[in-house]
Amino acid sequence: MLQTMDVDGRMGMVDSILSENKDKWLESMIQVKNRVIGNNKQKDEIIHQGVIPRLLQWIIDEDIPVELRTESAIVLGSLAKGTTENINCLVDSGCVAVLLKGLSSNNIKFIEACLRCLRTIFLSENSPLEQIYQDHTVIPHLINILSKSFCTQECITTIFSNCCKTADHQNALSRNGAIAALAPLLCSSSYKVQMPTLKCFAVLCYENETVSKAAATATYNGESIPNLLLRLLSRDKPSEMQMAAAKCLTYLCRGGAIPTHCPTIQNKTLSTLIRMCKKDRTLEENVEGAETLAYLIEEDANLQTLASISDHIIKTLADYLRYTSVQQINTRSTNRKVVNWSNELKQAAFRAFASLGANDEEIRKKIIETENLMEHIVNGMNCSDLKVQMGAVRCLHSLSRSVQQLRTTFQDHTVWKPLMNLMNNGSKELLPVASSTLCNLLLEFSPGREACLEAGAINILAKLTSRSEGDLRLNGIWGLMNMAFQADLSVKIQIVDVIGTEQLFRLLSDPDPAVLIKTLGLIRNLLAGRTDIDHLMKIYGSQIMQAVVFILEGDHVVEIKEQTLCILTNVADGDEAKEFIMGNEDVLKKLMTYMLHTNVKLQIAATSCISNLVWNEQEGAYNRQAKLRDLGIQKLLQQLLSANDAVLFDKVKTALQQFT
Repeated sequence: MLQTMDVDGRMGMVDSILSENKDKWLESMIQVKNRVIGNNKQKDEIIHQGVIPRLLQWIIDEDIPVELRTESAIVLGSLAKGTTENINCLVDSGCVAVLLKGLSSNNIKFIEACLRCLRTIFLSENSPLEQIYQDHTVIPHLINILSKSFCTQECITTIFSNCCKTADHQNALSRNGAIAALAPLLCSSSYKVQMPTLKCFAVLCYENETVSKAAATATYNGESIPNLLLRLLSRDKPSEMQMAAAKCLTYLCRGGAIPTHCPTIQNKTLSTLIRMCKKDRTLEENVEGAETLAYLIEEDANLQTLASISDHIIKTLADYLRYTSVQQINTRSTNRKVVNWSNELKQAAFRAFASLGANDEEIRKKIIETENLMEHIVNGMNCSDLKVQMGAVRCLHSLSRSVQQLRTTFQDHTVWKPLMNLMNNGSKELLPVASSTLCNLLLEFSPGREACLEAGAINILAKLTSRSEGDLRLNGIWGLMNMAFQADLSVKIQIVDVIGTEQLFRLLSDPDPAVLIKTLGLIRNLLAGRTDIDHLMKIYGSQIMQAVVFILEGDHVVEIKEQTLCILTNVADGDEAKEFIMGNEDVLKKLMTYMLHTNVKLQIAATSCISNLVWNEQEGAYNRQAKLRDLGIQKLLQQLLSANDAVLFDKVKTALQQFT
């Protein structure tokens, strides 16, 4: 082995590099460079022979000739283009810090060699991106040298776009002047500069309102960045450039920097994204186009309507679900990964359908009419690919907002089975949207309600109410509220038994007002139906009354206090439960206070409760009326006859008519 290595020169090269013979260094480096280009086996051998520390030592030593330092950076860049293990070796050796320090040189060729290696490292999946942010001088320096050459522009924009993963990263780049520095590059004559610049703007603005607004108001040569991006949507630009520009405009729009009704969004961006979904585009553009379209229209009903009638988009997306082989332009050659395009297209179509059908019943109907859609959704939820599962559940959630579809299409397909399976065994990322969908399937008119109940929905939802994540607690209590609506007493008792009174009343102190109001909604639904009210109040009456007083005395918004008063109204509808109110003067005085409240909703709710208490057809009405008359409630009602609100007037009139 040693003889072979001596013969082909490898050992000689490495020996020369590691030796103190300066005259041989440069020649040996050039030989190593030529040997490792495009040859992973040679890269591995060079790394294993311990060359990396020597190269890093030369790069950092300013007394070493710049030509040798440059060749060292070039070889490191070549090694980085090998395997993931090669990159890990470079990173573990401290390569990133050394190369970043090398950028302070005045020699442009050396700077470019360092940047090319850094770019390759930061393009890798497990790149040490935090090293860009640890030293506060790094980002300003990168921005400072950005405009030195096409190479610095291409490399630094690529580094930024791959190192910007969080809001802190976005803000750090923006704070250091990235937007102003990047704007001119949108007008670059180099495609290789424009594309990473577009990607950089996209990651900078994604879900960041502050940065989006800063980008939208920035200008270059008197033109705003949105206008510069609009130029890149032109059909004479490369297809992937149009896609990238549309993505930037989408993120600016979702970041609140461009209104959804703006022609740039409605006419240009939307139509570009829909065009990207067509068969004459690459599979990457199909997937990216549908995903970005879904994100653009997700929260805007007008854009959803516009998209739904544009260029047969629903039929186009339906074809995604039937994809089985290469039916169109395949992929760009730069994509190294083996991609399951069938799954990628399915999840993209599901996401787009979910956004299209988010608000409009007619659009949902068109989507549902897609051939075998429900089978595709069920198969998607059963798929092992998390993105496909997520897309399918999102789509199901969107369609489950339709009362009509819940009663018809959903009845013909057992969508609850895979959904319940995901609730029990699926990834935690699926839980928020899966539990939201389950809430809809538990509505009173849903045919899947009984099946979900039998499959353990109450246990699943009760567990969610104890989660630390606010959205999961909300969905848990929301689902139980839906389950309790017009349910049998046995189901109501099961709900209370499973969640437990301690947890139920703990939720009344939840920091999230939405959780609190749904908890009150659950209690209100439990206390419905005269027999059920009396039965449940016998068991839990004192705790319920304690909770009611606790809420009414607290500093809460009108909706919460109104819901609490509605619970009292339900209690007052029971035959025996009435006594929990009549025997509590503190509660009666609170009702009087709310009858005189400045908010008419609270006046109506309090008056409704009084009306139930004095209803003269029920046993003991005379005694209750007498007590309330002594407290001055009848006089209060007479005062309220002058109310301007028609609903309040009717409630007051009805209550007064009960007094005998």
